[in-house]
Amino acid sequence: MRLVSLLLLALPLLGAAPAATAVTVAMTNFRFAPAALRLQHGQPYVLHLVNRSSGGHSFVAPQFLAAAGVSRGAIEVPGGATVDVPIVAPAPGRYKLKCGHFMHPAFGMKGEIVVD
Repeated sequence: MRLVSLLLLALPLLGAAPAATAVTVAMTNFRFAPAALRLQHGQPYVLHLVNRSSGGHSFVAPQFLAAAGVSRGAIEVPGGATVDVPIVAPAPGRYKLKCGHFMHPAFGMKGEIVVD
């Protein structure tokens, strides 16, 4: 109990972490909306991946996700489902994004993530 009290007293000294900003990415048949994401380096975000189609899609951005500390380079989102992925925007740069399903990138389901 005493440890909990000490931690509660110390919280104001530590400063509050900034709240994560939700970034919604809609996945429909053969497109991401938006197709270009712009994030700020070091800021916390929650990627809110919403699959609005009946079939599955994936959010494939291996370099971006690895740099953001996400252990998987691809996030599968079943038809009609939503997946939230908490991240901290990695080093500035341009990262490629695509759907990993057969022929989906060829039909236009690709984009980029820009970190400033």
